[in-house]
Amino acid sequence: MNLQTLVVSSILGLIAGAALAGTQVDVYKSPYCGCCTKWIEHMRAQGFEVSAHDVPDVPGQRRQLGMPEAYGSCHTAKVGGYLIEGHVPAADVRRLLKERPRAIGLAVPSMPPGSPGMESARPVPYETLLVRTDGSSSVFARH
Repeated sequence: MNLQTLVVSSILGLIAGAALAGTQVDVYKSPYCGCCTKWIEHMRAQGFEVSAHDVPDVPGQRRQLGMPEAYGSCHTAKVGGYLIEGHVPAADVRRLLKERPRAIGLAVPSMPPGSPGMESARPVPYETLLVRTDGSSSVFARH
């Protein structure tokens, strides 16, 4: 790779990273959930602009937004035309926005100890799922 190609490639990478850094995330959560607030802090620390919306019925909001109940967790977010369910790491969201697969979004069902917002002295392995438009899923990332 010559110097000019390297410079152009580096500049394009910085522009893409900057474009994702200020990406708006809308989070729908219970007003009483502390782990949701910690996930929001995780996303903000990773450069996302986050707006929190307290809702009285998180499962109802999830259903209205279009995330299948089978993938439910304690909060649902919208970002870049996708839904993010639960304690999905910011790096996975960045990858989703970069790759732009045809999907509803990402989900970390339940609330696994060790996921962002659910920090624990006893973390457990967990998977981030890519939820397809037909409601099926596949493993997007392992943590």
